[in-house]
Amino acid sequence: MIIEVSVKTSAKVSSIRKDGDIYYISLKSKPFHNSANIELIDSLSSHFNVIKSSIVILKGFKSKKKLIEIKGI
Repeated sequence: MIIEVSVKTSAKVSSIRKDGDIYYISLKSKPFHNSANIELIDSLSSHFNVIKSSIVILKGFKSKKKLIEIKGI
């Protein structure tokens, strides 16, 4: 399964919501030393109930808009 994600960092509360085909994800961590991407993978793995290694960032590693592949769904 491949999804489009729009990420907001430095939020007060972490959350995931879906609007159409795009997932809007708010993260507490800042985009520094890959901490936001790590929290993104943690959030998606618990939301979709899959292991962390099955989530891969295909595009947008340093961008707010990302293309993510989730294997096993």
